[in-house]
Amino acid sequence: MKLRQNAKHFAYRKALETPGVRSVANAGLVRLHTKIFTGKADPAHAEERKAHLDGLFDATMDSYLRALQEGFSEAEAREITHIQANFDFYNHGWTEMLEIPVDELEAHHERYGDFFERWDITIDDPLGQFEPPEGLPEAPSTPEKLDDPEHPHAEGGFADDVYVETEGGDLVVGGQDEPDDADVSTAIDLEDEDIEAD
Repeated sequence: MKLRQNAKHFAYRKALETPGVRSVANAGLVRLHTKIFTGKADPAHAEERKAHLDGLFDATMDSYLRALQEGFSEAEAREITHIQANFDFYNHGWTEMLEIPVDELEAHHERYGDFFERWDITIDDPLGQFEPPEGLPEAPSTPEKLDDPEHPHAEGGFADDVYVETEGGDLVVGGQDEPDDADVSTAIDLEDEDIEAD
């Protein structure tokens, strides 16, 4: 998968790892990701997906932190959460929201197979042990879209590793090192222009 990565991503990571700041950063990131992905959804279905996406992205914040604790890089941990979200989109037939072509889902799962197996994450069960006890809010599926999937936001050819596009537009395999200027304060009041979902 190809992700973007800049100093703000590291600031968000630091905020999520900081007691007292985490809940504010978490809520902002959930809200922001829901807005971005409902923007990619079929407008006829965007509103009815919001509560589900809020729950999904809130749960993936936990898997992001767990991946970091297990030694994955910031880019890898973030990619894990995007893969989980894409599994969920696929299961609901929300193909227009996919970032990964349907035929690359399995390859992405295999790359993080150990992590996913440890936490019971599969394509059919995207959250595994990170699913909240009450489950996620329901949202209508569009399974008919899987018959001839269109995924205008998916970019293929990046299933073998995590690819990061830097602020300068360079493509780096594996991601960047954390910069010295990752400022937690920039992660507190998230605005739409602060970060892109990828």
